[in-house]
Amino acid sequence: MDPARALAAALEPVTGQVYFSPECHANYEALGFAPSRGATNGVALPDGPAYFTSRGSLMGQVPGELVAAAFAVFNPQAVVPSVTFGWTLTDAATICAARDAGAIAQLERVLGPSPDGVGRARELLARTCEPLRPEGRPLYAGVLSQAMPDTDLGAVWRLGDMLREFRGDSHTAAWIGADLDATEIGLLSELYWGLPMRSYSRTRAWTDEQFDAAHDRLQSRGLVDAVGFTPHGHQVREQIEIDTDRQMDRAMAALGGDLDELLAILLPWGAAIREAKGYPASGPHDLADVATRG
Repeated sequence: MDPARALAAALEPVTGQVYFSPECHANYEALGFAPSRGATNGVALPDGPAYFTSRGSLMGQVPGELVAAAFAVFNPQAVVPSVTFGWTLTDAATICAARDAGAIAQLERVLGPSPDGVGRARELLARTCEPLRPEGRPLYAGVLSQAMPDTDLGAVWRLGDMLREFRGDSHTAAWIGADLDATEIGLLSELYWGLPMRSYSRTRAWTDEQFDAAHDRLQSRGLVDAVGFTPHGHQVREQIEIDTDRQMDRAMAALGGDLDELLAILLPWGAAIREAKGYPASGPHDLADVATRG
């Protein structure tokens, strides 16, 4: 696997656990949001308005239209009212603090307050983040604006979130540069991960009519047929991932030859978080790895 993809996959359960953390969900519920929407395979799922408002709060108390644009892949008709409602319950500073506290609390519960290698992981992640720039990357810039937590484990989470959002913003730039829209990249990504079209992407709140239109557009460009990729379509989707990886070059150069050491620290943590039902057993990064290998 490409080194940048390997680091993203190792970081994902350590950073992405913020969206499944029972501690986060309890903090949001205390602010007036609905509780967790239950669980899938034992993993707690976030309330929609709490998710959009908490992650969006990284950018400040911004309108739902901006949140939808930054998140990029969700239907604005779902995002905008969710964020509008969220700002009737809380403000950006309060929910962002609740997000931080809940994410770090889950890590401490699962890994302990000072897991093996945490100081070294902090050092390596800080070095990896140091050359990154915020131009055109709203969510990365939002994380960059937040204070660094006091503990090594908290700092690892913050630095990992920086890298996660930087790659996410970079990925959005890559598929926009390929002249795709949110519904189109959703369908192409499902095929890239080996999933049927309209399976995972349904979680982004698009309608059947919007997916029908996207499928027609992709077929007209020769990227898909009735049920799957054309060879050209697979090449286009892989190039988006390559272009995303390329935007991580400065970070990976700063990490240098210490990638394997960092992976050796992060991978057992990720396994422990998944075992504790703090993150799904598999996610897009895992599926992308299978696609790359197979």
